[in-house]
Amino acid sequence: MSGDKKQSASFLARNAIVKNYKRMWPYVKPYWFQGLLSILLAIPIGALEGVIAMSLKPYMDLVMIDKSLQAAWYIPLAIVLFTSLQGGLTYAANYLNTWVGAKITNLLKLDLYKKMLSFDTNFFNRRNSGDILMMFNNNADMACAGLLTNLKNFVQKIFTALSLIFVLFYNSWQLAAVCVTILFVAFLPMTTLKKKIQSVFNSTLIADSTMMTAYNETYAGNKTITSYNLAEYQQNKFKNILDSVFNLQIKMVQKTRWLTPVMHIILSIGIGAAIWFGSYLVLNNYITSGGFVSFLTALIMLYNPMKSLGSNYNSVLMSFMAIERVFGIMDSTPAIADRPNAVEMPSEHHTIEFRNLCFEYNRGTPILKNINLTVTQGQIIALVGNSGGGKTTLVSLLPRFYDPTAGAILIDGTDIRDFTLESLRRHIGVVFQDNFLFAGTIRENILIGNKDATPEQLNTAIEMACLGDFVNSLKDGLDTQIGERGILLSGGQKQRVAIARAFLKNAPILILDEATSALDNKSEAVVQRAIENLMRDKTVFVIAHRLSTIRNASKIVVVNQGEIVESGTHDELMQHECGAYKTLYDMQFKCNSERK
Repeated sequence: MSGDKKQSASFLARNAIVKNYKRMWPYVKPYWFQGLLSILLAIPIGALEGVIAMSLKPYMDLVMIDKSLQAAWYIPLAIVLFTSLQGGLTYAANYLNTWVGAKITNLLKLDLYKKMLSFDTNFFNRRNSGDILMMFNNNADMACAGLLTNLKNFVQKIFTALSLIFVLFYNSWQLAAVCVTILFVAFLPMTTLKKKIQSVFNSTLIADSTMMTAYNETYAGNKTITSYNLAEYQQNKFKNILDSVFNLQIKMVQKTRWLTPVMHIILSIGIGAAIWFGSYLVLNNYITSGGFVSFLTALIMLYNPMKSLGSNYNSVLMSFMAIERVFGIMDSTPAIADRPNAVEMPSEHHTIEFRNLCFEYNRGTPILKNINLTVTQGQIIALVGNSGGGKTTLVSLLPRFYDPTAGAILIDGTDIRDFTLESLRRHIGVVFQDNFLFAGTIRENILIGNKDATPEQLNTAIEMACLGDFVNSLKDGLDTQIGERGILLSGGQKQRVAIARAFLKNAPILILDEATSALDNKSEAVVQRAIENLMRDKTVFVIAHRLSTIRNASKIVVVNQGEIVESGTHDELMQHECGAYKTLYDMQFKCNSERK
């Protein structure tokens, strides 16, 4: 790289650091006074480091040489008093630093969490849980952990260095000039450190996220691991992850830990030079013996912290890189967001039109191809077809979990992308095959549908979802804890809680994505009754596995390989002897008969 390019890269790097620290100001601003106080306290803490070294000159000259009894007690007493003051200030600075750092971290995490909630479904599909934790939690910890701490430490070290350098020059400007020059030489290797660790740092984050994913998968998939005797397999897989993390840790040591011993060697040369040159000055009466002892003490107190500065600088760089990653996330634009002039979706609709709709998860691999379908208010549209044909993808485009690659979905002639996301999704209810329930109570999970629901509305939703008998059988009723992801409930109970939630939402458009396919016959009958209650007076899209449940649909749409191959009522489609729907229906009916 040429000199101009190096200077340009260095300038851009410094600009990025300054810019990112400026962007941290809104998070620091509410606590600026406490933060500033913690940093200002570092000034006297650092300056007081020179007291001991400074006091040794009069102590040696007055007590050891002039035999002054008075100086023998007041100089040690002064040292104890100054050191006690320094200890108290250090505690206050550390307390304020931790308090402010935690507050800033929480503000940053809150904004990161808000940002995470703005991302579309595909964003999460392409990342594992470890990546998400690293991006939205650990980066904030790494960024803020070093923000004030490093600033306080640097201020403290600067004033420690200034006070000790003052002692050096006070005792001998000749010795001080030599030792300070060597000190600056020791700092030179630090200038190349960031470039060396950037790639290893990024790889370490990936490895750490993989490890977190392994923990999450073991927690969530413990039954599968047990039933398939996967303990040894998972153990070996985890060992490989640990080996990868270990190798990266060693690489980080190789690229960073050389700095401390190099600085140690350079600074030791400085101490050696000071002893050699200082001995000459003492013997020739340029400085007193007390001045020389004071100088050496100040030099050692100055050099010792500098030996470990390489490690501190490493943590500073980690904080800088974490801050860059945090604001990289903050600056990213969600793929699905409100258009600049988005409007509220009306509470009523007359038609929903899928016009020339195409969609691809991965470029060049079409999932939906030129879908054209018009639905009128109050219709029940059943989507059937072979597995993987695109049914779930089609209904997922309606609440904008994804946006179409081409074509559009229009409600009363308006592209749904021209509605605000909040109003669009407020008018659409969804009951999935595997509904997500949050850790908490049954009541809390149902009220997600409408947090302002009255007790009467809540009770109505419970009865319409056929959940009343189950809730009444529980000791704590609606306040029964259901565990993470509703683990303490059966499949049918989870579905009915989700249906009750959809009842409270009372959205005019309803999507039922194979809501009964994973249930046994008895549970399915109860849930199906609840679903029939839920579908009243709504425009409904039903993805059905059991074709017997959608015979009365207004229109049945057969979707195979991303295309609509047939549509019509049950009776109309059964008239097509070689039709796709009749073939599916006869095959399912035959299978059911054989089972009986």
